[in-house]
Amino acid sequence: MCWLVMLLMMAVLASVGSAGEALYNGIALPDEWPPKTGELTREPLATPPYLISPPAIIPIDVGRQLFVDDFLVESTTLTRTHHRPQYYPGNPVIKPDQPWEKGGPVRAAVFSDGIWYDPADNLFKAWYWSGRSSSEPLRFYTCYATSRDGIHWEKPILDVVPGTNVVLHDGTDMWRNSSTAWLDLEEKDPNRRYKMFCSMGLDENVDGKRRSKRCMRVFFSKDGIHWTQAAESDSCGDRTTVFYNAFRKVWVFGLRTGTEKVSRCRAYHEDRDVLQGLRWGGKSRLWVGADQLDPAREDLELRRIPERPWDLVPSQLYNLDCVAYESVLLGLFSIWRGHPLKERPKINEVCVGYSRDGFHWTRPDRRAFCPVSENKGDWNWGNVQSAGGCCLVVGDKLYFYVGGAGLGVSGDPSCTGLAILRRDGFTSMDAAEQEGTLTTRKVRSSGRHCFVNVAAAKGELRVEVLDSDGEVIAPFTKANCLPITADSTLQRVQWKGADDLSSLSGRPVRFRLHLRNGQLYAFWVSPDASGASHGYVAAGGPGFTGPTDTVGQASYRAAD
Repeated sequence: MCWLVMLLMMAVLASVGSAGEALYNGIALPDEWPPKTGELTREPLATPPYLISPPAIIPIDVGRQLFVDDFLVESTTLTRTHHRPQYYPGNPVIKPDQPWEKGGPVRAAVFSDGIWYDPADNLFKAWYWSGRSSSEPLRFYTCYATSRDGIHWEKPILDVVPGTNVVLHDGTDMWRNSSTAWLDLEEKDPNRRYKMFCSMGLDENVDGKRRSKRCMRVFFSKDGIHWTQAAESDSCGDRTTVFYNAFRKVWVFGLRTGTEKVSRCRAYHEDRDVLQGLRWGGKSRLWVGADQLDPAREDLELRRIPERPWDLVPSQLYNLDCVAYESVLLGLFSIWRGHPLKERPKINEVCVGYSRDGFHWTRPDRRAFCPVSENKGDWNWGNVQSAGGCCLVVGDKLYFYVGGAGLGVSGDPSCTGLAILRRDGFTSMDAAEQEGTLTTRKVRSSGRHCFVNVAAAKGELRVEVLDSDGEVIAPFTKANCLPITADSTLQRVQWKGADDLSSLSGRPVRFRLHLRNGQLYAFWVSPDASGASHGYVAAGGPGFTGPTDTVGQASYRAAD
């Protein structure tokens, strides 16, 4: 018997091969992590390994399950459609209207920075790049604003720079470029609840000699207002940003770098300790850049001069902000499409991408997710940049805040606008009058209640559950499923003859969804009748008490 057990153990180990860390969704990372990417080229992104060889059984206990790629899809006759948010008509929602926001460049804009919902006092909170604190030497302010609804913002008078809403101002030695503010709801030390990662720069002439320095400084705060510098990083490029990969509990430093073929791009470095992570010298890996599927603005006369060889590449990855959203890592890619020669700011637009392992990306829709405007004088006439935290969950909507260059007009973002999308609304699987189906791969859940995000007010959705052999499991049949004829971002699926899915807990099953005249955005299995997904809610939102959705329907009521 002993030798038989040993043989079985050896077989299991052999089947795992070089697999390393096992993720929440069944993906096994390779032993070498982060992986070597080799040279970045202008060729389109390679298919992520988890789509080439997905897990045999996919756990779905974490988050709403989105259809942004084929990870969950075994077969379908539905049509995939990618959606984009709509700009709020009252934009900009934060604009430079205070004297200290008009020093030098006119500016009250997120340049990453951050916009979050703080459950401790039920407020939307924004940190943003403001005007100059001085011109000689060049130094800037970082300011703070709050809101009850995410649309109407107030700038409180604080004591950091008395009589202003300034919370951080550059020291005497360096000036800020971009910054990332992070509300860390998993932090145990209350004095480090808020984290600020400032990309700092220095360019000056001293006795005829040019001095240049680039690094990142990390600040901690208990209240988001009073900040203490904690550390300074190794050297890095400007516009370097940071995010927390909540799925793996690691801080990821997206290091601005560049190569001859792709110019501006990102290198990757991670660490579980936020301060140890500042030592990336020699350990970072090339990560991701723009490619030939990202169009440049060749309709404009662009700056292409030998003195700036990095501008000769037609489109580039200017920045990448990321956050855990439900069951995927959401990436907002600021794509540089060229610098116009005449008066207009550089053309950056925010595009969207998705990752299920935190490193490899799919970017199925290369259109601008948050675009520039073609109307001179608009707040987003150029240089649209995402906010740290990426988006907030507000009832049945997602709020995306972006900086845009238009008011002023300076080259960098000058004000902050809002774009709104349906919750989970990145991608839908669609059916017309003729019924279509989607069958998932084998999945496993310990939950009891099935929910969907669906728009079928003029159609119908029914769901059935299949066993590992593809046979329908009674009573979870299409005929027993109560038809869903609703447009709802949280709709429970019910079957006659069964109170819930508890009899299937832990079993590998497939879900087959039958849809007519509607759009399916997500499905999930919850342990709670409230529909709580236990997935991540990005930068938070009304009703949520932590980084994940543990409240379900209550978050909708809180947002009303």
